Amino acid sequence: MHFPTQPRLIVFDLDGTLIDSSVDLCNSINAALAHFNKPPLPEPVIAGYIGDGASMLVRRALGDPEGDVHDEEYVTEVLTYFLDYYRIHKLDFTYVYPGVILSLEAIRAAWPDTLMAVLTNKPVNPSRDICAHFGLSRFFFQNYGGNSFHTKKPDPHGLLTLIAEASAIAGQTITPAQTIMVGDSHVDVLTARNAGAQSIGCTFGLAPQSLITTPPDHLANAPTDWLTILGINQRSS
Repeated sequence: MHFPTQPRLIVFDLDGTLIDSSVDLCNSINAALAHFNKPPLPEPVIAGYIGDGASMLVRRALGDPEGDVHDEEYVTEVLTYFLDYYRIHKLDFTYVYPGVILSLEAIRAAWPDTLMAVLTNKPVNPSRDICAHFGLSRFFFQNYGGNSFHTKKPDPHGLLTLIAEASAIAGQTITPAQTIMVGDSHVDVLTARNAGAQSIGCTFGLAPQSLITTPPDHLANAPTDWLTILGINQRSS
């Protein structure tokens, strides 16, 4: 089963959806923890903390998910160290998931008028740098990060902004119902739901367990599944 009509806008999460960045994020968190004399955390634990932005990732790594244990100055120091380290090491081990570029090219070929964008909770500068490095930027008219707006996903503000911008580019109104959010966690599913858009959940990403409790409209076990879900014939595209 696939979506009944061609979407006008497809918005992708970044980490766990287009790229596997878990090793570089985990290494950067553990470098920050070591700098502040904290014990390292296992990679699977840190990977489970990814998805709600850099600040929340650092808070969780410090054992402070609600922000009520450490003072803000301390959290800011750790966050700054983490971001500085990650800025240098963000491409050490990060890679584009197999099938992502093929699938984006197939979508572009089949539906040249369908716009695509990135909406991630990762800070916008590393997001754009990573997409540029891997040749992903050419597919997207916009790339917004967790610090692009006053709120982060699952608040729908970023997605609704992209819908408005896409409508301006297209010269006609694109509705949330004509929009699909593709991501690997409940954060992306809720973002779509809060905006009135449709969702595809990626089970190959960093938080597949969260898609069980917050199920998307469709599940993709690999990036090439996006094409099947969208009803795009890979051979003809």
